[in-house]
Amino acid sequence: MGLFSFFTKSSKETLDKGLSKTKESVFSKLSKAVLGKSKIDEQVLDNLEQMLVESDVGVETTLKIIERIENRVARDKYLGAAELNSILRQEICSLLEENDMKGSDDFSLSETSSPYVIMVVGVNGVGKTTTIGKLAYQFKKAGKKVMLGAADTFRAAAVDQLKIWADRVGVDIVCQAMGADPASVAFDTLKSAVAKNMDVVIIDTAGRLHNKVGLMNELSKIRNVMKKVVPDAPHEVLLVLDASTGQNAIEQAKQFIAATDVNAMALTKLDGTAKGGVVIGISDQFKVPVKYIGLGEKMEDLQLFDRKAFVESLFE
Repeated sequence: MGLFSFFTKSSKETLDKGLSKTKESVFSKLSKAVLGKSKIDEQVLDNLEQMLVESDVGVETTLKIIERIENRVARDKYLGAAELNSILRQEICSLLEENDMKGSDDFSLSETSSPYVIMVVGVNGVGKTTTIGKLAYQFKKAGKKVMLGAADTFRAAAVDQLKIWADRVGVDIVCQAMGADPASVAFDTLKSAVAKNMDVVIIDTAGRLHNKVGLMNELSKIRNVMKKVVPDAPHEVLLVLDASTGQNAIEQAKQFIAATDVNAMALTKLDGTAKGGVVIGISDQFKVPVKYIGLGEKMEDLQLFDRKAFVESLFE
């Protein structure tokens, strides 16, 4: 059984509820795009382009989608405006599937040598600590032995919040004094995890968007000291983004991906925003899979991301 096989992908009911604000916004804009039109013409496409950009899909991805629909209209000659919703869903699904270079719909990873190490990165306020807590809960619920490492030593609140989650979930945590070297915390966490035969280690890191060189150096140092204990660590560098920030989330992704070897992303707070379209843009633009989506406040509300189900729910 893979390490992540216990995660269930989002159910239709959960997705529909979590995306309700975005769905309402998208359908309102889509209705205006085809108002008074019987077929998909240039004006409808212009309106659709505006709708997608306003839904935080992003300009780059929007232009790809529009081009695909233009080709579809040219190929099929006549397409009624009433069909636009279905066409939009089909073309976005196709685009994301074609760009899925890493099979990001399949996260039943094979077991690695214990412990499996996840390093979590992202700016303050995106839900990083909450995501760590929800991940720890899911692993603990599946019978895994979990340890957290509080390597964000620049904010006392960050360590305190992680301690609260560790207590709430019932998992071990390694902390040091305020201002301690984050790499030292990571090293001690892995040493302890190996000694205690832990299955999963989740390392929190500072949520500062300093210049890329500083960020790269700090994260590289953490990675290097962890390799002294677990040679292939970290197995996962998880970037947490707040979906409600829209295009700002895309900019953060660009900066973090440029600064370190991010190989998975989590998008939080989808249930509280009408900017859920950003998930489409992020899934399309980066060769890094969106792995988890946050659809609510409960610990069970961090779920594996299914691109096809997401798009179908959004445009259904």
